[in-house]
Amino acid sequence: MLLPMRRLASSPSLPAIYPHISPARRSLGLRRQHGRGASARRTSATPVVCCLGSLPVASQSSQSTMTGANPVTVAGTERPSEWSGDAIRRRFLDFYAARGHKILPSSSLVPDDPTVFLTIAGMLQFKPIFLGKEPRRVPCATTSQKCIRTNDIENVGRTSRHQTFFEMLGNFSFGDYFKKDAIKWAWELTTKEYGLPPERLWISVFEDDDEAFSIWLNEVGVPKERIKRMGEDDNFWTSGATGPCGPCSEMYYDFHPERGSLNADLNDDSRFIEFYNLVFMQYNKNDDGSLEPLKQKNIDTGMGLERMARILQNVPNNYETDLIFPIMEKAASMALVSYGKADDAMRTNLKVIGDHMRAVVYLISDGVIPSNIGRGYVVRRLIRRVVRTGRLIGMRGDGHENSEGAFLPSLAETVISLSSEIDPDVESRRKSILGELLREELRFVQTLGRGEKLLDELLDEALGSAGGDKPCLSGKDVFLLYDTYGFPIEITAEIASERGVTIDMKGFDIEMENQRKQSQAAHNVIKLSVGNETEIVKSIPDTEFLGYESLFATAVVKALLINGNPVENVSEGTDVEILLDRTPFYAESGGQVGDNGFLYVYGEEGGKQNAVIEIKDVQKSLGNIFVHKGTIKQGSVEVGKKIDAAVDGKLRQGAKAHHTATHLLQSALKSVIGSETSQAGSLVAFDRLRFDFSFHRPLTEKELLEIESLVNQWISDATHLETNVMALQDAKNAGATAMFGEKYGEQVRVVEVPGVSMELCGGTHVSNTAEIRGFKIISEQGIASGVRRIEAVAGDAFVEYVCSRDNYMRHLCSSLKVKAEDVNSRVETIVEELRTARNEASSLRSKIAVLKAASLASKAVLVEPHNVRILVENMGDVDADALKSAAEHLVGTLQDPAAVILGSSPGDGKVSLVAAFSPGVVKLGVQAGKFVGGIAKLCGGGGGGKPNFAQAGGRKPENLPDALEKARAEIVAVVSSKAS
Repeated sequence: MLLPMRRLASSPSLPAIYPHISPARRSLGLRRQHGRGASARRTSATPVVCCLGSLPVASQSSQSTMTGANPVTVAGTERPSEWSGDAIRRRFLDFYAARGHKILPSSSLVPDDPTVFLTIAGMLQFKPIFLGKEPRRVPCATTSQKCIRTNDIENVGRTSRHQTFFEMLGNFSFGDYFKKDAIKWAWELTTKEYGLPPERLWISVFEDDDEAFSIWLNEVGVPKERIKRMGEDDNFWTSGATGPCGPCSEMYYDFHPERGSLNADLNDDSRFIEFYNLVFMQYNKNDDGSLEPLKQKNIDTGMGLERMARILQNVPNNYETDLIFPIMEKAASMALVSYGKADDAMRTNLKVIGDHMRAVVYLISDGVIPSNIGRGYVVRRLIRRVVRTGRLIGMRGDGHENSEGAFLPSLAETVISLSSEIDPDVESRRKSILGELLREELRFVQTLGRGEKLLDELLDEALGSAGGDKPCLSGKDVFLLYDTYGFPIEITAEIASERGVTIDMKGFDIEMENQRKQSQAAHNVIKLSVGNETEIVKSIPDTEFLGYESLFATAVVKALLINGNPVENVSEGTDVEILLDRTPFYAESGGQVGDNGFLYVYGEEGGKQNAVIEIKDVQKSLGNIFVHKGTIKQGSVEVGKKIDAAVDGKLRQGAKAHHTATHLLQSALKSVIGSETSQAGSLVAFDRLRFDFSFHRPLTEKELLEIESLVNQWISDATHLETNVMALQDAKNAGATAMFGEKYGEQVRVVEVPGVSMELCGGTHVSNTAEIRGFKIISEQGIASGVRRIEAVAGDAFVEYVCSRDNYMRHLCSSLKVKAEDVNSRVETIVEELRTARNEASSLRSKIAVLKAASLASKAVLVEPHNVRILVENMGDVDADALKSAAEHLVGTLQDPAAVILGSSPGDGKVSLVAAFSPGVVKLGVQAGKFVGGIAKLCGGGGGGKPNFAQAGGRKPENLPDALEKARAEIVAVVSSKAS
């Protein structure tokens, strides 16, 4: 077991100041530290790179340390700028751009794919194209994709290559070039552009892929002994049980060529690192497991940027590259340690901090706010690992003269300074990122304090329940402290050891493994499937949307679906999905719900109406095909028929008013609470809107009124909206805001309320703000940590809301017999009168209970050998407060030592219990809190409190008599057993 570094514990003044705090507790910093100055600042140190021209060649002395614990680095030196991480990324993208690839930006870490938790691969943004669900926009593309993987989080810092955040460089072909070009370009990039020595490169191919083997051997010229055929587990890529798949070929760098080729194992991490994977997507896997060739063969590749940087910068692991090392060095300076002089445990901790800080900064930048659910929990868990690791190595303060401040923002500053080439948007979100990290760290420090208290309680329980056995803390409890409260296992073990308690490491390992399996199952699979939908899309073009200009259109039925299966005709009473060639119906997207309305089928040449279909929802599917979901109300419909489509105009107007109001609301929020707030979700319905946004506290009444006032002012300005279609980059340059969760093409629609709002939006909007009529906020509440929600109404819904509230006020005025302006004061008076009456009633009930209790004092029994007076009684229907008063009176009336346990059933299926122990009983080692909690469980409840006084409750009043009898027997037995 690795014991933690104790930088603070080594200070000669600390034990003198806090002699009662164990070294382990001081190491974690669970008490406030004093006399601590600002952390020393140092300039970034970077490892030395040994290069010969453009070829990185490790010296003989350094070869043996390439994957070892000690880096071949010297503080204060600079790497050649030619092989900086930014340069490697740019060389890759430019190489493929020169070969006809379109450079596309990285997609968000929050994928536009409900089957994937976080973006875990470069190909994810192209998944619909690979499936044939979307047409390719370009024949081939290249990207540098931000990725997050947390399935191997425990390996971060312990191996040379595991990371949570990484960049995947990729080149992709969508039916353009295939295996030969992919292989030749990969070799040219690696050996010519990056200058890697060919004799250090090894290749793996799928065992049956003779074509790839031949290309590497005969056309590229790789010696046969350096091409390894490997099995399906290693070199055959599949997306799932069915779907696109194919063989892959991987490139490896050899750190130790002197070991020769005999019996070389490419899975030997001490010698090889895989840095480039080429996937040849050439088959479709059927339900029976058979493979059939794809008509469009694709290429999907991935090169780990950090891995290539490790090779080119000649450092022993991914962490010591210029992509991560500056963050580690900042952490080291704040902990007053030197990375170059640190031991393995310290270096591991610094690597964890460097890796996790990149992950949390980019996740928060992409809108993932720390919380206890979903993606937010991933961020929270990573943040807590950084905080507890940082405090473990002695990090304190913000690095700016505040020894009590948070250190995460200072580390994040370094991450942000490195972000310009990865994601330029990170810098613009600096304020919100730093604020979120500050709040989360300070909140977690409080959690650590609560965890310390829980640990003390768990240790007390372990000692109390051990009997004659060695006391042991269960694996579940250790995991709870680790996962929820942030206690490193080393700290828990050491504090427990100081109390004479062992920990169940086997049980802890089981809990950790269970979490790891759940994490892998949930976060690390990209599912692709090819089914009926793909066959349909091949014969149906995208739906032409006419709804911006008209609510009516004539169209042709292109397909009918029942339960996802195509049919030729559908009769009355059947639920159906209808695909048209053109439509005025808006399909749900961008938060706006799909239109409602009707489809009408007529006879030949406009004759008698043959069918009526009521449309209740419209969704986008299979790329840009609109699926109209409805029910055949009359007649029948068949594929190929002409129909008249009519949107419900009143409902559409409601959606338009609420959508434009949403844009105005976002602008008002930024104006009132700050531009750093950002959208986190939305709903635009016919009768209301819902807007989720990032903010760390509830809005005040004054802020809400100011937001309402701004929106209503803009509505009354009667401003005409302007809508334009332009290039995505032009729209961004003009300052347009992207809507949360939307996926944009190269050409985008920009909706502008001049002087107020400009957003990328494909939704429907009013033509003039005056059409919104009015805006009213209904509620504002928190829905997750750092995320707030506003619900509001506009348009006709606003008028209906105001009228209904006016009606309620009229009734209220009539009942209270006051004017509207006097309602508040009248209600306050009534509430105060009610409060006074309740207090008087409670006081009377307490007095009655005390009087009733006084008559019970004579029933107390004397228990030897300590002559403890014990009274256990049922007080009938006395409420909890009165029961408390009675117990306090009795324990004060009876001579010390005395123990009083009372119970009652106040009604509504409730049980109240109270235990009051005098000082003499507490000195015997009997605690009221623990005692009453066990009794309450018999009544279906629980509770606790202090050693001398505790309350509990339950939901099974029928069990109260038996519970009190058990209490009487147990307290007598416990008191009797205590030695005198």
